[in-house]
Amino acid sequence: MTSTFPNISISTERLVLRPLDADDAPALAEMMNDEQVGAWTAVPQPYGEDQARHWITRYAPAERIAGRGLDLAVTEFLTQRLVGIVQLARTNWQVRSTEMSYIIAPWARGEGYASEAALATAHWLFDDRKFERIELRTAADNTASQQVAQKIGCVSEGVLRNACIVHVRGDDDTWSDVRSDYIVWSLLPEDLEGADEQLADTGGFATYADWN
Repeated sequence: MTSTFPNISISTERLVLRPLDADDAPALAEMMNDEQVGAWTAVPQPYGEDQARHWITRYAPAERIAGRGLDLAVTEFLTQRLVGIVQLARTNWQVRSTEMSYIIAPWARGEGYASEAALATAHWLFDDRKFERIELRTAADNTASQQVAQKIGCVSEGVLRNACIVHVRGDDDTWSDVRSDYIVWSLLPEDLEGADEQLADTGGFATYADWN
């Protein structure tokens, strides 16, 4: 089994998860400038198209080739519009584990896209890549991300106290760093049974390896 993720496309009834493309740069930059993204992630604010292109053309390919992770664009099947990102990072090939995170564009929230994309990615990791563990870390007050973790079957393992930085934007539009706790979640292959019923409601998914 290789220690590098392949280029991959994962399809559900509503979504296509695929490698980021240079044409995604404007939509990616727009999505990353959202206040919730600024609050809960390390994405710099403001976030420009040049930074998006660097992520797409240099950072993401380097992470994949080095075996550290994988960045997938989440797009609507019918419109091909970019609705979010699923990112795998801190991959340990010996333990067969990786850390997953997700970002959904503000206009696409509330549609279940995050849980659908995360669950499809988890199935691909467990079934195709033979992984044994997926880890998620959510800031203590990021209830939306925690709801996604619960929906896909994750188990809360505990709290890393004072372990992350969140951001608060003031009245003058400047951002301040605030320390917070991380809630650590894990997902194992056997945890997917209950979550599968929710994915079945959207028609399931298919995977296509070595997509380009």
